[in-house]
Amino acid sequence: MTPPRLQIALDKTDLPGALAPLQRAASRIDIIECGTVLILAEGLRAVREIRALFPDKDILADIRIAEAGKLLSEMAFEAGASLVSVVAGASMTTVKQVCAVAAAHRGEVQVELSDEWYDAARAREWREAGVQHVIVKRSRDREAAGDLSWGPGDVARVDELAGMGFTVTITGGVTPADLETFAGHPVGIVIAGRSIIAAEDPLAAATGLKQAIARVWP
Repeated sequence: MTPPRLQIALDKTDLPGALAPLQRAASRIDIIECGTVLILAEGLRAVREIRALFPDKDILADIRIAEAGKLLSEMAFEAGASLVSVVAGASMTTVKQVCAVAAAHRGEVQVELSDEWYDAARAREWREAGVQHVIVKRSRDREAAGDLSWGPGDVARVDELAGMGFTVTITGGVTPADLETFAGHPVGIVIAGRSIIAAEDPLAAATGLKQAIARVWP
């Protein structure tokens, strides 16, 4: 089984604050996520500048498209994104618009799932439309409420979605210890945000996650 790639989530409110940990950890990072917070604060300038600095890295513009799919995805891909995100509640018309733009730019599309938006039949429609990636997440609000668990339901969802042909991403305060829950299951990408960008040594934090990934998915 191929080990998951490591994605850093840059949800800072200013570009210098995002670049400082990114530049230190970049050698261990596979995918750079320009987070929603960063793009709201800095606009697609964040994508353009990070693309200029890291021309060979995959970059996700986490703009969470809900409508105006053609326009918003074109803006993101033209800024240098490799992937764009769409919310699970977006209409299939919007999803298909984004997929068409992504195909024209040789980019990819990700849908971010949450418990209240999961429906297997809908997920199959996304895959048929051309969506390549889905996120299984433990939300920040769920963490804030004290629920730090990953359970059998999360693992079963990873298996089901991977079986449909998606690359499945896990996110939500992921630590090296969390990864053991998914051992032997087809996780494609692991997202880490605060555990890297807020670390005293972002490179060491990213290296620790990469080592944990290699242990869990040898």
